[in-house]
Amino acid sequence: MKPTETTGPVDVAIVGAGAAGLATAIFAARKLRKRTVVALDGARTLGSKILVSGGGRCNVTNRVVTPADFNGGSRNTTKRVLAAFTTEQTIAFFSEIGVELVEEGGGKLFPTSNTATTVRDALIREVERRGVHILTGRRVSGIERSGEAFLIDTGSGDPLRAACVVLATGGRSLPKTGSDGGGYTLAERLEHSLVPTTPGLVPLVLDGAFHKGLSGIAHDAEVTLAAQGSKPVRTRGPILWTHFGVSGPAVLDISRHWHRARLEHRRATLSASFLPGNDFALAEKHLLDLAASRPKLRLHNAISTFVPDRVAKTIIQELNIHSTTSMIGLRREDRRRLIQALLAWPLPVLDSRGYQHAEITAGGVPLSEVDPSSMASRRCPGLYLVGEILDVDGRIGGFNFQWAWSSAWVAAAGIGKQFGP
Repeated sequence: MKPTETTGPVDVAIVGAGAAGLATAIFAARKLRKRTVVALDGARTLGSKILVSGGGRCNVTNRVVTPADFNGGSRNTTKRVLAAFTTEQTIAFFSEIGVELVEEGGGKLFPTSNTATTVRDALIREVERRGVHILTGRRVSGIERSGEAFLIDTGSGDPLRAACVVLATGGRSLPKTGSDGGGYTLAERLEHSLVPTTPGLVPLVLDGAFHKGLSGIAHDAEVTLAAQGSKPVRTRGPILWTHFGVSGPAVLDISRHWHRARLEHRRATLSASFLPGNDFALAEKHLLDLAASRPKLRLHNAISTFVPDRVAKTIIQELNIHSTTSMIGLRREDRRRLIQALLAWPLPVLDSRGYQHAEITAGGVPLSEVDPSSMASRRCPGLYLVGEILDVDGRIGGFNFQWAWSSAWVAAAGIGKQFGP
């Protein structure tokens, strides 16, 4: 895609042309047919983050999206923004621009093409069709308020003059795609504050050797974070053992809570139940029933009915119980130690893999500093903020993309009102 140019002042300048920025450009151009809309991005190739999302498939949204699926700022603000542009409207919008979606497990909606390129290319085609000027390779280094307009420094000659500006720069996650946190500096210079940021939806690095021989194995689990001063946080779903520690949806969802606890200097421990939905009594009943029905069954084979074979073997080894022990020969104290291990296996977290591997950023510009009816800044007239730059982060499953589409829609509506009929 070749960059397009524009001369003279513009009406709307969108800084950042990722998911939220491209959507804002489309929605704004549809409302402001006689106005000039420009999208600027520091990258030469747009939508890199879209292309790597969902394993290269792009989980566009989720069938059911509620404020409870999000962390961060005001739940009421999140609710209002999501209600303004729903999942049903998202599905219809993507169908309009040639992207049909198919539902998978957990309500996740992916393009039927099974590739994120379809989503990125459709957005860019619609941006171009709507007459939006796309300026690539233009990293915005400064934005200043000048009378009733903004002066935008792109490092390529005279500043671009715009009547209103939309910050859609993303957060700090996956900086190789262009979201390196520069938007936070721009927001702060325009009178906004910042909730300290941490990585979110990020794999965790573990101490010890338990995970070393399990790399590549995935299975269902319930992960619990017990942090000083707050109620335990629990997530359930697949976990994936890796050479460095652990990943998978249940771990990714809880990672932001671990990071927030560390940021706030609160002691936190993480554990995994390999028997989600079971308490001690029920787990013990399962083992006793097995012992009664299959007394000669070896312990290793018995535990393999609950977890993958290698995981069962490793647990038994770590507990120093002989794997050839029969169910009838399992001592009571060993059975109880085994049950406790299966229900709360410690995950000694050293750190996460950081922003380089995080799918989203937790923290950002507080929601209290934007008007939920328009995404307009309460601190700087004419400024709008959308997407990941705000203090909102969803769980895995398409929720963060839905926030991008919804906040873009609300911002475009707000911009439309600013310019009038």
